Amino acid sequence: MELSESKTIIVTGGAGYIGSHACKALANAGYLPVAYDNLSRGHDWAVKWGPLEKGDILDSDRLSELMKKYQPSAVMHFAALAYVGESVTNPLLYYHNNVVGTYTLLRTMLRHNINKFIFSSTCAVYGDPQELPLTESHRRSPVNPYGNTKAMVETMLEDLAAIEQISFISLRYFNAAGADTEGEIGESHEPETHLIPLVLEVASGKRPHIEIFGNDYDTPDGTCVRDYIHVTDLADAHIKSLEYILDNKGSEFFNLGTEYGYSVNEIIENAKHITNKEIDVKIKARRPGDPPALIADSSKIKKILNWKSKYSNINQILSSAWEWQKNN
Repeated sequence: MELSESKTIIVTGGAGYIGSHACKALANAGYLPVAYDNLSRGHDWAVKWGPLEKGDILDSDRLSELMKKYQPSAVMHFAALAYVGESVTNPLLYYHNNVVGTYTLLRTMLRHNINKFIFSSTCAVYGDPQELPLTESHRRSPVNPYGNTKAMVETMLEDLAAIEQISFISLRYFNAAGADTEGEIGESHEPETHLIPLVLEVASGKRPHIEIFGNDYDTPDGTCVRDYIHVTDLADAHIKSLEYILDNKGSEFFNLGTEYGYSVNEIIENAKHITNKEIDVKIKARRPGDPPALIADSSKIKKILNWKSKYSNINQILSSAWEWQKNN
């Protein structure tokens, strides 16, 4: 087969944090990743393993041009707005970009007979856990507009798969963290909202303190517990998902986590050890919609895709993120 038929993958949001790591993993696996990004939140410096095509997922003409030019065998879809707080204060922005944008992308793909789709989803589709660890059969009941948009797209994908118009894999991430193990790319958000880079910004002197939102949860130390997965392990799961979906017709939902939770306090204590710096803490009131604990059951993806995490020990995550922060 020619490269354009078999080995080219369009990666929407390919200039973003997780998308850029997926592009590197694709290139290492012998694919040509085409990063499609409007650069509103991504960075052109993060696109190093294939072409960057500037454009928006809401622009069907531009998407059509892209599909004609590259004739990809699949699309990996990372392009989404992903700040929970912003989704609460500006829900229409999120429904327009994440739901209408994905609808536009899917409609354009199907017009060009492209029917293999890997979706960047989230554990936010579950809402408040009824039991832990969370399995894929847990009911979808998001508690914020961001989670709602991802659940809506999953429903759209199920409806398309039911009439065999598409084969998809939806990867429900827990907390993506860390940086490329070779130091080529890493996390860079504006504003930054993720705990680990915020903690490391305190260690490096960029911030005066870290804020903990609630220390009276029903957890061992009173702070929220989360399942952190290294972004390189996440990227590897996308390659395994791609190879599965190119060989199979069915569709699947997979949790992506490590099956182990760390509290906010544990992250801070481990960061002090890794950085050898003091980290000042301020306790704030709880934020609405923060569940006490979110921990994945990842047995399904391990069994079906033979995936396992290699870099998601918390010290590996923190060390890679710290190296990235110091050098960039």
